[in-house]
Amino acid sequence: MEIVFGLVLFALVAAFVIRPLLGARLVDGGEDPRIADLEARKEAKYREIRDAQLDHAAGKLSDEDFRRQEAELRADAVAILDGLEELRGGSA
Repeated sequence: MEIVFGLVLFALVAAFVIRPLLGARLVDGGEDPRIADLEARKEAKYREIRDAQLDHAAGKLSDEDFRRQEAELRADAVAILDGLEELRGGSA
């Protein structure tokens, strides 16, 4: 039983260590790193927007603060999307 547990633990650690290496190779081999960076920034910005909405719903942000923060976050998201569209040649 201990051997099986050890093998499973080893496989999980190996997968955790190898995954970023394979991901970096795929980005270097197929996709522009600027696009990958903008995609990551887009996802982070979407998370920020969702967090602001949750904070507002929970009463942590006033209506005025929420409107201001959401407008800023959405403007940032639009800029990121414009950058992605430009890098992809307007096909997105």
